[in-house]
Amino acid sequence: MKLRPDLGLAFDDVLLVPRRSRIVSRYAVNTRTNFSRRIELVMPVVSSNMDTVTEAPMAIAMARAGGLGVIHRFMTLEKQAAEVTRVKRAESFMVDNPYSLPADTTVATARIEMEKRGIGGLMVLGDSGELIGLVSTRDVLFEPDGQRPLREVMTPRDKLVTVGAGASLADARALLHSRRLEKLPVVDNDGRLLGLITAQDIIKMEHSPTATKDERGRLRVAAAVGVRPSDIDRAQACVSAGADALVVDIAHGHSDHAIEMVRTLKQRFPAVDVVGGNVATGDGVRDMVEAGADAVKVGVGSGSICITRIVTGFGVPQLTAIADCAEAGQALKVPVIADGGIRTAGDLTKALAAGASSAMVGSLLAGTDESPGAPVVRDGRRFKVVRGMASLTANIDRQEVELGREVDPEDWDKVVPEGVEAMVPIRGPAADILHQLVGGLRSGLSYAGAGTLAELWANAE
Repeated sequence: MKLRPDLGLAFDDVLLVPRRSRIVSRYAVNTRTNFSRRIELVMPVVSSNMDTVTEAPMAIAMARAGGLGVIHRFMTLEKQAAEVTRVKRAESFMVDNPYSLPADTTVATARIEMEKRGIGGLMVLGDSGELIGLVSTRDVLFEPDGQRPLREVMTPRDKLVTVGAGASLADARALLHSRRLEKLPVVDNDGRLLGLITAQDIIKMEHSPTATKDERGRLRVAAAVGVRPSDIDRAQACVSAGADALVVDIAHGHSDHAIEMVRTLKQRFPAVDVVGGNVATGDGVRDMVEAGADAVKVGVGSGSICITRIVTGFGVPQLTAIADCAEAGQALKVPVIADGGIRTAGDLTKALAAGASSAMVGSLLAGTDESPGAPVVRDGRRFKVVRGMASLTANIDRQEVELGREVDPEDWDKVVPEGVEAMVPIRGPAADILHQLVGGLRSGLSYAGAGTLAELWANAE
């Protein structure tokens, strides 16, 4: 066995040395960074692609805070694509393809659609896609006849205020105010519906000026995919739904099938950033980038609920892995993402100081309001479950999604888990956790005498 002479360091093995600082306030530092080649973040924090961490609510909260969420893949591809769609529709100057129904749809059906989609209004369309009316919650809420068609309860087209495709944000805002409107349909010269501008969406935009958004003003979101041939279909569904990045999700990313999946995804979807991983060495980064990766995730067995190192004996202490991978990434001008082991704001600062451009957080966000799953009460306290994606139950659930049926309990002992489950206390909104993390990071930058992450990379020791 070849032994490496260099010292392997984890977060707990290291403290950063305070440096002379010109920073007068932690709020004077700039935490802007890149998640991948083309996706910029104001906050260098990404929510993990774990099924107890990130679905649409978490991804929305992350993007609004200036970070990014990665929708996990442990669901059907249709559901994952729907989660991506929820994020892309959550906030925008103009909603493309707003939800609509034909005029002969019943009031009862409209109520169900509004409740299912969490919206307060539906466009009513004619046979050729032309806008003929709008129906809102107040039109159907107390309507006694659920079988009544929408054409009889809607606000008709001649009473609606609409704008053309060229309307600016300022124009729409002024019109919404002057006419005391909540919704402003966008139509073409033939009256066909193009989109919808709402007062609520404009308010959300103004309340989240640092949100992570695409060129059309929609929140950005990433989606995880596996490395099997069937995952190409999953990737296609997520890209069609609007995913801004695809994250290859495999524990040992420095493998032929992971590298080939990165290569295939980049060839099939050149307009979408592809994130490779997970790797733990500079060689892993170089091979991923050669295959076309726009960013690389770093961390093998470093997560708090991961036992890969115990089960297999493999892994590299996370701080050393980040430093080695970041050196390769910076030479190739590709960001690396520290994935695993972030338990405190200090760990986040250390990960970034070692050269990571952002850090992926899992367990810290698992107990928040936006994480998937219902609360569990034990001894009068409320908890949520967090589990590693290589844990026994996660493996079984994944097989059931893939097979479309329950896994026979007799086959459970064939699974060799590399993760565990845990209960974490309910922590409230994700925004509160993110505020503490980024606040600690800002203080850390000031202690390093760094006004930016690039200066932190240069100054930290």
